[in-house]
Amino acid sequence: MPFRSTLTRFLQMEAASGLILIAAAALALVINNSPLAWLYNGLLDVPVVAQVGALKIAKPLLLWINDGLMALFFLLIGLEVKREVLEGHLSKPSQIVLPGAAAIGGMVVPALIYWFFNKDYPGALDGWAIPMATDIAFALGVLALLGKRVPVSLKLFLMTLAIIDDLGAIIVIAIFYSTDLSGVSLLMAALCIITLIAMNRLGVVKLGPYLVIGLILWVCVLKSGVHATLAGVVLAFCIPLRTKNAEASPLLTLEHGLHPWVAFGILPLFAFANAGVPLTGLTPESFTHHVPMGIAAGLLVGKTIGVFGLTWLAVKTSMAALPTGANWWQVLGVSILCGIGFTMSLFVGSLAFVPGVSEFAGEDRMGILTGSIIAALIGYAVTAIASGKNKPA
Repeated sequence: MPFRSTLTRFLQMEAASGLILIAAAALALVINNSPLAWLYNGLLDVPVVAQVGALKIAKPLLLWINDGLMALFFLLIGLEVKREVLEGHLSKPSQIVLPGAAAIGGMVVPALIYWFFNKDYPGALDGWAIPMATDIAFALGVLALLGKRVPVSLKLFLMTLAIIDDLGAIIVIAIFYSTDLSGVSLLMAALCIITLIAMNRLGVVKLGPYLVIGLILWVCVLKSGVHATLAGVVLAFCIPLRTKNAEASPLLTLEHGLHPWVAFGILPLFAFANAGVPLTGLTPESFTHHVPMGIAAGLLVGKTIGVFGLTWLAVKTSMAALPTGANWWQVLGVSILCGIGFTMSLFVGSLAFVPGVSEFAGEDRMGILTGSIIAALIGYAVTAIASGKNKPA
């Protein structure tokens, strides 16, 4: 499949997924603030048990979605990152400089802003990584509303930036959100990883063996204390992209097969399960509380300053060039759109503030929704106005 058609298919699918995500989140908000709220919360609390002999995994439905189905989302991210590194827009240093610099700025500045709002509240500092990530589906979905007025190079810039952003979030989760480690489970997970690497080196191209070992790896990681979704990333990095003979690429086959399920099933379900913020009893103080305020400011202000500032610095120092056909106002609009943190921010929030454990559990969602919605509206408006007068810089 030509790269151009692959890219077009990816952008179209991400854009459509973003619109469905918006609908799923809105539906969750409506239901959880209606007489059916008991049904919404009761459904998410339904206990689901999987048991094979002495091995037992018992979690409420919400955690099966967040720990189980989201592992497939991380598997897809890992596949996309590996493909981009080996053959795509991360394969050459010159292609990484601009989105890489923008991604770094877009991770560091929001975290610093969150720290500023919460530096006097030790328990709240666990949420410092919540405003770091960009939701690629949401952001591309909003950008897609402008159609051909936005150059493909700008969409590609946003896509690459968000992929690097997601990779940074994965590293943060692995290092800072793993607790109560189990040595036995980690050892078994290591054996699974060694097996996957050996299969790759021996030229195994059938997906079946990788998926079976990957499932075992997921169980081991789940029991180890490291977040289970990271098993998806490790599995993705071990699946071969290239084959010696004429067989279809295992990585591309899995990526193309998995993408619609993640885009139109898993992510909307995750959004529905995590975006149902109860609005009863809200006051102006609810929005100015240090946790939601830190998150909202990090997403809206931090992302804009970080992404646009490092992009401007990279271009002005001749380290990189502005995306072809784009102007600075469009770059500003896209920088603001990067403040749509929704999916990954909600996910990190569920790790930082565990319900029933943290006093700040649930407060992060108000900041994420507020910051993401405002970033979407302002980012769209700025990009639309700039694209109406699209004069290359």
